[in-house]
Amino acid sequence: MNFSPTDDQQRIRDAVLEACRPFDDAYWLQRDREGGFPEELYRAMADGGWLGICIPADYGGSGLGLMEAATMMRAVSESGAGMSGASALHMNIFGLNPVVVFGSEEQKQRMLPPIVAGQARACFAVTEPNTGLNTTQLKTRAVRHGDHYVVDGAKVWISTAQVADRMLLLARTTPLDEVTQPAQGLSLFYTALDRRHVQVREIDKMGRKCIDSNELFIEGLQIPVEDRIGDEGRGFDCILHGMNPERVLIASEAVGLGHLALSRAAAYAKERIVFNRPIGQNQAIQHPLAANWMALEAAWLMTCKAAWLYDQGQPCAAEANAAKYLAGEAAYDACQQAVMTHGGFGYAKEYHVERYLRESLIPRIAPISPQLVLCYIAEKVLGLPKSY
Repeated sequence: MNFSPTDDQQRIRDAVLEACRPFDDAYWLQRDREGGFPEELYRAMADGGWLGICIPADYGGSGLGLMEAATMMRAVSESGAGMSGASALHMNIFGLNPVVVFGSEEQKQRMLPPIVAGQARACFAVTEPNTGLNTTQLKTRAVRHGDHYVVDGAKVWISTAQVADRMLLLARTTPLDEVTQPAQGLSLFYTALDRRHVQVREIDKMGRKCIDSNELFIEGLQIPVEDRIGDEGRGFDCILHGMNPERVLIASEAVGLGHLALSRAAAYAKERIVFNRPIGQNQAIQHPLAANWMALEAAWLMTCKAAWLYDQGQPCAAEANAAKYLAGEAAYDACQQAVMTHGGFGYAKEYHVERYLRESLIPRIAPISPQLVLCYIAEKVLGLPKSY
C-alpha cells in the first residue's frame, strides 16, 4: 500500500499551483469585495486544459481519474483561491459525468467539447425551495409535447447561473402518484438556459461573493427531446453518478482551504511578537494548530480512499460521504483557529483568514448536510433503522 502521490499527480499539483500563482491575495480580496465571476482564473484553467481533466480524450478531455481531479481541486483551493476559485471550476470538472456515462455518442460529441474548451458554462439545477435534499419529491414538471418537453417550476441555490448558458436540469416527467417508487419518473436534461423562459434571481449571501447563487423561476421552457440524458423517468439514476464524485471534490476543496488557513496561521504565529516572544512558541497556539493539521490529513486520506475506490469502479458512497463530512469539519475548525490565532487582526479583511472562515461553511452545508451524512452512515454502514 503506497500513500504517496504518483508522479503524474504531483506534476498536476505543481502545475495547477503555478497556473493559480498570478491570482494572488489582492485578486481574491477584490473579488470578495466587488463580486464578479473570476473570469481570468476560469480562462487560464480552460486554456491549460484543466476543465476537461476527467472527460474522455475522445471528447477533448484528459481522461484522467477522480483522484487526479481531487488533486487539482485541492491545489486550486490551497493556492489562495479558496472556495471562490474552486467553485468557479467545480461544475466543469465532474458535473457532466452523467453525460459521459449515459449520453449517446451524438450527445457526447455535441455537449462535452465546449465544456472542455471553456466555450460553454453549465449550472446544476436540481435543488428546489420546498424539497431540499429530498430530491425525489421535487416539483418541477417536464411535460412532453411531440419532439420537445415544456418545463415549469423553480430551483434554488443554483451556482453560476448568472454566467451559465447551459444547465443540467432534473425534472419530473411522470407525476409522483403514478409511479411505484419515488425515484422513478424523474428525467435529466442538459440544455440551453433560455433566459426568455428562465428568470435568474441572485441570492445575497454571506461569502463567496464572486460566485453567484440563484433562484431560478422556469416558465414554459421548451427542451428538445434530444437534450434528455438517458431514458425518460430514469434521471435520478443518472444524477447519482455525479453525486459521489461531487462529494469527493468538495472534500478535496475543503482540505485545500483548511491547509491554506493553517499555513497562514502558522506563518503569523512565527512572526507575531507578544510579551517579547513569538506567539507560536506558546502551546496554547501550537496545540490547536497541530490538531488542525492532523484532522485535515485524516480527511485527505479518506478523500483519497473514496477517489481510489471510484476510479477502480468499486462502491464508494460511504467513503465519499465520510470524506465530505470529515473535510468539512476539519476545514471549518482550521479556518476558525486561523482567525483566533490572528487575534483582532483575524477579523480584518486584509489578513484574509476571515474570508476563509466564511467560505468554510460552504463544504459543511453543501452538497449535503453533516447531519444527513451521519444518518446515511448510521443506516448504510452500521445497519441502524432509517431515521429520515
